[in-house]
Amino acid sequence: MSSELQIHKPTPIRLGEDLIKFDSNTDVRETLYAMREGKSVLITEFYSNGMLLLKELQKHLKIRLPNKTIKEQHAFRTEYHRLSNLILLKIVNQKVAVDKAPKIGWFDTLYANKNDFLLTFPEVQRLNSTWQKYDKGIKVPVLRNKVHPYYGVYFPTRFDHLTLFDNWLKRYEGAKKSAIDVGIGSGVLSFQMVQHGFQKVFGTDTNPNAILGLKEFMGDTKLSRKIEVNYGNLFATIEKESELIVFNPPWLPSISNEENIDEAVYYNKNLFPKFFAEASNKLAEGGKLVVLFSNAAEIKNLTKENPIEKELAKGIRFKLEKCLKKTIKPPVDKSKRNKKVTTLEEVQLWVLTKV
Repeated sequence: MSSELQIHKPTPIRLGEDLIKFDSNTDVRETLYAMREGKSVLITEFYSNGMLLLKELQKHLKIRLPNKTIKEQHAFRTEYHRLSNLILLKIVNQKVAVDKAPKIGWFDTLYANKNDFLLTFPEVQRLNSTWQKYDKGIKVPVLRNKVHPYYGVYFPTRFDHLTLFDNWLKRYEGAKKSAIDVGIGSGVLSFQMVQHGFQKVFGTDTNPNAILGLKEFMGDTKLSRKIEVNYGNLFATIEKESELIVFNPPWLPSISNEENIDEAVYYNKNLFPKFFAEASNKLAEGGKLVVLFSNAAEIKNLTKENPIEKELAKGIRFKLEKCLKKTIKPPVDKSKRNKKVTTLEEVQLWVLTKV
């Protein structure tokens, strides 16, 4: 299966002749005007020249686009995305071909057979950021070991919901023969379940990077025999029933009809109905269905509907056993207004059983 999957990565850009070269002596204003006309810019000399141009681009756009209302913020982000991706870097021998550029191991891994090509500056920044996290690892409070999220794979940046799940697992008295982790991502929930004695966890994901990344991370260790990863939507090719199904879905509804939404953050209207329909066939008699969720969408006025409550209201497939909640502490450096909103935010652990 692994050999058939194609890793998602930034698409290399062919070297072209119609590029403006930008170095320490290049006129910034003229460069920005050329970019507005659609011209691509090649950063030369130092990596910091690209950082400078991005900074100047932001200042330039803030003058043109006020960035105050939601509509203006969207316009600003759209224009910044368009123009910043005209800023390019050359990659030669798996390295960024300017001085004082960061060392990014992804080039050896993702572009082993590719040489002499261009990538956008924002893409190189993302590659650098994700490489640092992958290489150094991320400490997660509920795990003994660090996680090493592969490029393009979702990883938790907050841990309240993981703590909630861990506390629930400590009190779990059901069978621990098998569990299913829908949308395994960087594997945190699966690692938690193995830590708490589950003999076998079946993880699924629609992101090939998650599957390949976890296979590489686990290698031929004992962990690889306890966690089996499957590429596919929701339950993928898993046919057997399980005592525990765990789902940490995206917490925000998609507010547009875009096809390329970030599926780790936004859910479309079909996700939950399809999930609950399939879960009812995969949950063993007497088993538990655990959904980790949040009221983030409600306090941001994105929706008044909780998809789990909507499913329970039908009373056809599942009934509520319990719902655990944990209020998220507000960051200390936020404004008074944001503190009020954040104080209301809570993570939720829903435990459902079959009707």
